[in-house]
Amino acid sequence: MSLLFSLLLFLAMTGHSSATYCLCKDGLGDQALQKALDYACGAGADCSAILQKGGCYNPNTVKDHCNYAVNSYFQKKGQAQGSCDFSGTATILLLLAAFPLGMLIKIKLYAKGLK
Repeated sequence: MSLLFSLLLFLAMTGHSSATYCLCKDGLGDQALQKALDYACGAGADCSAILQKGGCYNPNTVKDHCNYAVNSYFQKKGQAQGSCDFSGTATILLLLAAFPLGMLIKIKLYAKGLK
């Protein structure tokens, strides 16, 4: 946890940037998340990274794959209004320090002691 805090403190001291992501909401069932994931991948998101040999395949959860897919779709649509809804399954997250989404997932796992 102290590594995560140190990393965030370093980023805060070295300059500010912002990034906007589309992420699947917490507390939803796998079926709803899978539906959003399937729609995003079928409607233009680049989902190759979450395939079994892809760089963001792990963690292999429906939630993490959903996050990747809806964000890919959102970015491909130029962060257009309404492109991060997926029938209420997703929401926009604005971060001060920009991280690639895969790195966010890895930081989250490290903070939980899983990596």
